Amino acid sequence: MRALQIAGTGMMAQQTNVEVISNNIANMSTTGFKRRRAEFQDLIYQNLRRVGSQSSETGSMLPAGAQIGLGVKTSAIYRIAEQGSLSQTSNSLDVAIKGSGFFQVQLPSGDTAYTRDGTFGLSPEGQIVTAEGYLVLPGITIPAAARDITINAAGEVLAKLDGQVNPQNVGQIQTAIFANEGGLEAMGDNLLLATPASGQAQLAAPGQPGHGQVLQGFIESSNVNVVQEITNLITAQRAYEMNSKVITTSDEMLSTLSRMR
Repeated sequence: MRALQIAGTGMMAQQTNVEVISNNIANMSTTGFKRRRAEFQDLIYQNLRRVGSQSSETGSMLPAGAQIGLGVKTSAIYRIAEQGSLSQTSNSLDVAIKGSGFFQVQLPSGDTAYTRDGTFGLSPEGQIVTAEGYLVLPGITIPAAARDITINAAGEVLAKLDGQVNPQNVGQIQTAIFANEGGLEAMGDNLLLATPASGQAQLAAPGQPGHGQVLQGFIESSNVNVVQEITNLITAQRAYEMNSKVITTSDEMLSTLSRMR
């Protein structure tokens, strides 16, 4: 009975849907997190009567035919790149991107990762690093004698030193954009990796065409909408229940056949 297998694929699809929604809700307070959305496609069809086939020797043709679908599959889980709200922290090393772009982070392996999480700090050497201690590229060192740090909208890092009237420019943060942000691969710790699907990173100073500006003293909150996620969760739960009902009905039909004499 095909209905058992078809409903089984439906339950698996809704299970995936619930897992994606639960991950969104779990990360509703994660800095720079972008919510995900599961997409589905129907499976191949079995032709009982192929449309367009001749139904007689006179050349008459089937106008519709008969196809039975075999269920559903997960086609993709998209990352929604919608801007999250900006929360003020007043921390001089908290930086948010207003618009498109990612900060560059150097991993211990030497590879470059990308993130929207701008909760930065200083290493023992005075370099700007992430919460995990990874170097924020291009690698900016704050002088130990600096008593104030300013990061302007163009990403320039200015350190105020005693005895100097004008702040010292110690470097400039660059942001990366991609032709297909959805092609980036998540690796945890708020980090993403470039893939052939995302294309190569295009680097420029914040505020350049296609690149958002940076805001000091702000962080970008998760773009998860809790009301929408709860609504999606209820819809997925009802769809799961309906597929399970199909399995129960199919089982009852098979039980009826087995009791026939």
